[in-house]
Amino acid sequence: MRRTAGNSHFQTGFHFSVNNKKIQGIFFFLTALLLFAVSDATAKYMTAFFAIPLLAWARYLTHLLFMLVATAPGMGREIVQTRKPWLMIFRALTQVSSTLFVLLAFRVLPLAETTAIVFITPLLVALLAGPLLGEKLQIKHWLATLAGFCGVLLIVRPGGAMEGLGVFYAFCSALSYAAYQILTRKLSATEPPMRQLFYIALVGTVVMSCLLPFFWTGLIPSPSQALLILSLGFYGGTGHFLLIHAFHEAPASSLSPMLYVQLIWAMLLGWIVFGHLPDLLSVIGMLVIGASGLSLALRWPRLRA
Repeated sequence: MRRTAGNSHFQTGFHFSVNNKKIQGIFFFLTALLLFAVSDATAKYMTAFFAIPLLAWARYLTHLLFMLVATAPGMGREIVQTRKPWLMIFRALTQVSSTLFVLLAFRVLPLAETTAIVFITPLLVALLAGPLLGEKLQIKHWLATLAGFCGVLLIVRPGGAMEGLGVFYAFCSALSYAAYQILTRKLSATEPPMRQLFYIALVGTVVMSCLLPFFWTGLIPSPSQALLILSLGFYGGTGHFLLIHAFHEAPASSLSPMLYVQLIWAMLLGWIVFGHLPDLLSVIGMLVIGASGLSLALRWPRLRA
């Protein structure tokens, strides 16, 4: 059957619309990664002045208030109603644990190197997905995982400048975040992303509110410091919001290759804010981690916040 001019015009318009949505998704994704990197840089800067539980509490409280204003009115009870409340709470606790550990790591390690170590999360997910989710990995995925850990060794090599305790905190953050991603996959069939995001904000606020009195030093932030502390929740909440919309507008296969752009943001911010640039071996280690993680990220169907 001969294609008519009308059909050609329709297909051209449809193709343009699809490409426009894809570009929009990529823009949302890259902006989210930038916000996450800015949040990390801000958090690292503020750990020099305030207790880590205070920073985590402010991050989750601001995030919760943001969702109560922007999301809760439209979802109503749906934002909290779930058939798996304990699993949702446990998932949120793994995210809170990851946040606390990465803040502890930021206190003693450079920004870019810490970010790179935490980015072994896809490798840990690959190792855990077999026993926990029943997913089978091919030999090439095991090799990618091994290569990724070699990249970590290049960063934390003996005789390097990395403090052992900080490396331990960064690894614990990655392990907690891997558990978070495993649980996210397990819950994604029944729980919408916004509900999962709300539980993180709610549980994080409750847990940090309970811990805060034990770590409160009485130091009152200045107006500028208070603004920086409150911005942590804004960056995190907005970043996750954009991430969700990015995967709604564009396929994961288009977005996953850009995931490690956050490492570039981290290096730039580490240089601009803290005057630190990774040495050559650390940069090579980051590239190895990025390439290894990317090969695994392209395998997974979809990342959900």
